[in-house]
Amino acid sequence: MTPYLQQRGLFPPLIHKRPSPLLGIVVVIPCHDEDFLLLSLMALKKCDRPKCDTEVIVVVNHAENAPAAIKQKNQATYEQALRWAQENGQPHLRFHILLEELPVKHAGVGLARKIGMDEACYRFERAFNPRGIIACFDADSRCERNYLQALEQYFFEKPNAQAAGIYFEHPLSGPDFGDEIYEAITMYELHLRYYVHAQRWAGYPHAWQTIGSSMAVRCDAYQQQGGMNRRQAGEDFYFLHKFIPLGGFGEITGTKVIPSPRPSHRVPFGTGKAVNDLLKSGKGYLTYNPRSFEDLKTFFSLDFYKVKNVNELTAQLPESVADFLRIQNFEEKLAEIQVHTSNRTTFGKRFWRWFDAFLMMKYVHFARDEFYPDVEVTEAAAWLLAQQKRECGTNARSLLEAYRKIDRQS
Repeated sequence: MTPYLQQRGLFPPLIHKRPSPLLGIVVVIPCHDEDFLLLSLMALKKCDRPKCDTEVIVVVNHAENAPAAIKQKNQATYEQALRWAQENGQPHLRFHILLEELPVKHAGVGLARKIGMDEACYRFERAFNPRGIIACFDADSRCERNYLQALEQYFFEKPNAQAAGIYFEHPLSGPDFGDEIYEAITMYELHLRYYVHAQRWAGYPHAWQTIGSSMAVRCDAYQQQGGMNRRQAGEDFYFLHKFIPLGGFGEITGTKVIPSPRPSHRVPFGTGKAVNDLLKSGKGYLTYNPRSFEDLKTFFSLDFYKVKNVNELTAQLPESVADFLRIQNFEEKLAEIQVHTSNRTTFGKRFWRWFDAFLMMKYVHFARDEFYPDVEVTEAAAWLLAQQKRECGTNARSLLEAYRKIDRQS
């Protein structure tokens, strides 16, 4: 039992079968009210075999006060998956199916992920592999055949890597959904990629995708940073941004996760809700105005290291940034950062710990509400590619393909 598991683990070990001494990857899948869990398990079974052994932990879950129909469906899913796991498990690839009823206050995807990821830690500690890889997947996702091999290779080649995002692509066509859903997910994924690229273009160093079905972390790093949170939505964003400012974070682009584009009512924000809202509105998707990032670019280009007259520098800033910094008490915060740093490197680290991803989100929302209304995502995405002198089309599909190409090759 590690200090983390003693102090922050919610349960004792839930899986009692001894892990393989070669265990190197554990894939964790939360599952709530799902119809096609077995398709995700089949995708993992079809993966090319890595050198290490792998386990898959599925946490079928619902709240204590969930409707009887949900509980019955989850029970049926659990029993079906359990039979499938017994028939399809192999010595190098084992499937564990858990069924958990969660307290109403914390029931949701964050707690389900935490239960599975904590259990993965128990498995790795018992296998004497504290640096094993915990990968997060979803019960409606698929992946390329080299998914497990790419995870193993990335962390083997980068021994200092603590966590990573994994390249993803939503399906944009096919027989599973109607055209309107594929059109909606095209616009939403374009928004996700535009937002990250716009931050990078402005000079922000911690801009990464944070998708719950497309991330991985080392077991020891997971425990050192306090494990997964119990948020009912946005758990992936909050979790990964504990690692990103520390360094040693990157993206695994040698494989691909394929999340579902389906609409959903289960979370207050994220992919499912965005698609659902687009279907209801029948309109295009609005995203953050490029002018917000132009203003940020001006701010990030200024040198605040050892500056004495802060007001003289902030006077050079666009109004959106200047007003936002005043609200955030920037003059006092900058003085505090300067007092506690003795060189430019430590100054930069402290500055970016202050201007983190949460403050970035606050800024773009402030700029949207007070200065620059949202614009069509195709307009914003085309503008940004033009700034980088990259060729692109004008519709959402061609723009998304251009951003995907950049991300896959980066």
